[in-house]
Amino acid sequence: MTKVAVLGAGGWGIAISKLLSGNGHKVTLWEFDPQEMRRLSTLKEHKQKLPGIILPDAVEITDRIDLAVAQAELLVLALPSHTIRGVIKEVSRLPLKNPLVVNLSKGIENETLLRMSEVLKQELPLPLHENITTLSGPSHAEEVARNIPTTVVVAGFKEKVAKRIQQIFMNPNFRVYTNSDLIGVELGGSLKNVIAIAWGICDGMKLGDNSKGALLSRGLAEIIRLGEKLGAKRETFAGLSGLGDLVTTCISQYSRNRFVGEEIGKGKTLKEVESKMVMVAEGIRTTRSAYQLSLKHKVEMPITQQVYRILFEGKKPSIAISELMVRDPKSEIWS
Repeated sequence: MTKVAVLGAGGWGIAISKLLSGNGHKVTLWEFDPQEMRRLSTLKEHKQKLPGIILPDAVEITDRIDLAVAQAELLVLALPSHTIRGVIKEVSRLPLKNPLVVNLSKGIENETLLRMSEVLKQELPLPLHENITTLSGPSHAEEVARNIPTTVVVAGFKEKVAKRIQQIFMNPNFRVYTNSDLIGVELGGSLKNVIAIAWGICDGMKLGDNSKGALLSRGLAEIIRLGEKLGAKRETFAGLSGLGDLVTTCISQYSRNRFVGEEIGKGKTLKEVESKMVMVAEGIRTTRSAYQLSLKHKVEMPITQQVYRILFEGKKPSIAISELMVRDPKSEIWS
């Protein structure tokens, strides 16, 4: 049995707490808002974020982060990417028992353009750096919480740590692979959200299967271009954290990023869409980071560029699509 602290009581935090508790581990779930914590402790359910899913009584719920991480052997970060630095900075000031660290966030920090493992390395004590991992792949909380067969991948700085995480998380409904390419796993999980927004825009505009098939393949092509430029392995993007997560996020009814795009494709502004959302759509912030990374590293990412301009510059989706279609002719395969 492993003593686990799950930081973040959104849908993913609840689903992972349920999974790990079911695997026989001792789980403490941290919710930063005292009122939300009391409600979750009483009801054992979050009716807005994960309706119908009841947390096991064995899962302890607290709003005190010091109690959550005390003696923890594993820290699971089920937090939006823009909050991870602040939370982990606080955690690093507390007494820690050399825990393993699993990041579940699929984002790139706007201010620094760093991946989450890089943020964690900056904030955690040096002895914990080799304990950092990221778990990614096609894994909506709504399905994980209902024991629908799910397969993911874990990557880290040390193979032995990734294998330990694999053992802790795996069960008959949740299969975990390991991967040595941490850069690729993190970039695939983050950048696919930008393409999922574009997919949603296509749905909102009622475009056809031809359009979305092209979007999927060309979107993956530009993810690979940026990934390779940043040191990722090309084959990683054909795997669970690449193509697997990309397809799932684009087509799923649970995808918040696809929902954002769909609403914008119907004519709403980003401000209007965000005002009605309960949970975070990571792709919005990731679009900023991806666009800036493409400029910084001189990587051509036309779909990402157009999504950025639609979200943040008010460009009409119809104009963006037209500009994508009339770009200069070129070979499909190029670098």
